[in-house]
Amino acid sequence: MHIIVLAAAGTVAAVSAMSAKAQNLPRTVAQIKPSVVGVGTLLKTRHPAVVFVGTGFAVGDGLSIITNAHVIPNQLDAARKEELGIVISGGGEETSFRPARLVALDAEHDLAHLRLSGTPLAPLALAGDDSAAEGEELAFTGYPLGMRLGLHAATHRALLAAITPAVRPSLNSRQLDARAITQLQRSAFRIYQLDGTAYPGNSGSPLFRPDSGSVVGVINMVFLKGLRESAVSDPSGITYAIPVRHVRALLQRTQ
Repeated sequence: MHIIVLAAAGTVAAVSAMSAKAQNLPRTVAQIKPSVVGVGTLLKTRHPAVVFVGTGFAVGDGLSIITNAHVIPNQLDAARKEELGIVISGGGEETSFRPARLVALDAEHDLAHLRLSGTPLAPLALAGDDSAAEGEELAFTGYPLGMRLGLHAATHRALLAAITPAVRPSLNSRQLDARAITQLQRSAFRIYQLDGTAYPGNSGSPLFRPDSGSVVGVINMVFLKGLRESAVSDPSGITYAIPVRHVRALLQRTQ
C-alpha cells in the first residue's frame, strides 16, 4: 500500500511540474518573440524589395544573429546592390530591414553567424550545457512559411524524441553516392530529433525550454531531409535541431 501511495505521489508531482512549465510558456514566448527575426535580402528594384526565407535569433550582445547556413544566399546581386540582412516586425503589418554581414559559417553543422550594427536586439540566453534529454518538452518560435504568412512569429511545442547521429545509414555500397561518402567521412555529431512539425521557414528558429527560455538548439529541417528521411516523400511531425554547443563553438571562433 505504501508503495502505491508513493508512486501516486510521484506521478502527481511529475504532472504538477509539467503543468507549471506549460503555464510558463505564454510568458516565455512573449520574451522570446522580440529576439526572433526573419533572415533574407533587400533589393530595391525587386518586388517585393525585401524577401526572407528563414528565421534567426539574437544572442550575445544583441548584435549577433544565429541562423542556418542554408538560409544564407550563395551569391548576392552586387551589381544591383542586393543586401543581406534581417527583417524585424514593427507591429501589425509593418516591417523593417536591417543590413547584416556574414562573419562566420559552419557548413558542417549548418550554422551561420551574422553581425548587425546600431541598436542591439534583446539577446536570447544560450543553455550553458548539453543537458537536453530525451522525453523533454521543448518549444521553438519562428516563421514557418516565410513570406507566405508574413512576419508573424509562430510557436510550436516539440518533444525531444531522440538524440541521434547525423549520419544516414546505408544498406549497401550501391547507396553510397558522392554526397553520402562525404557525409560519412565527416566526424559524426549528434542532433536532436523532435516530435513536432516545422516548415522550411522555421530553419534557424531557436529551440528553447518553455519555463526558462534558454536556447538548447537551432531548428534545422532541410539539412537532414535528404539524409535520414530520403525514403519519406512528405515527412509529418519529425523535425531536427542542431545542439546549442555548436552555436557556442561558432561564437567563440568569431569573438
